[in-house]
Amino acid sequence: MRFFDTNVLVYAQDALDPAKQSTARKLVQEAIGASEFTISTQVMQEFYAVAARRQLLSPTQASTLVQAWAENEVVSSTPELVLRAFALQQSSQLSVWDALIVQAALDAGCTTLYTEDMQHGMRFGNLELVNPFLVPAAVHEPPAPYRAAKRRAVAKATRS
Repeated sequence: MRFFDTNVLVYAQDALDPAKQSTARKLVQEAIGASEFTISTQVMQEFYAVAARRQLLSPTQASTLVQAWAENEVVSSTPELVLRAFALQQSSQLSVWDALIVQAALDAGCTTLYTEDMQHGMRFGNLELVNPFLVPAAVHEPPAPYRAAKRRAVAKATRS
């Protein structure tokens, strides 16, 4: 199961960043097609508020989209979930709002949480936080001083 944080769903509707919009839309479509799309009631509320406030969608369009997403897995915010999220927040570096998202994903048994707001690669049990907008080379490429030193060494070796 794949859990979607609000920011990824907002990017799917935001034409101001076509690359992020394309990535987000592809992930959402793939997850829905695989019956792995998961959100929480918190995400539903946040998406509606952001999409309407930023005028990405009309309130009616935002509501219709959220209603369509609700046909998939939705984790309800219960008192028990909130209390577990508080405990998670106290034992981690997460904000309370991020802890609520992570706890909802954990409760749903998700293995992936797509988010731009939390640390890429962080794990909570079987759940991995993934920033889908990171450029793969930027994630795995060595730091600039190392690359420059390597280029100098290669250039020197080819001159010899």
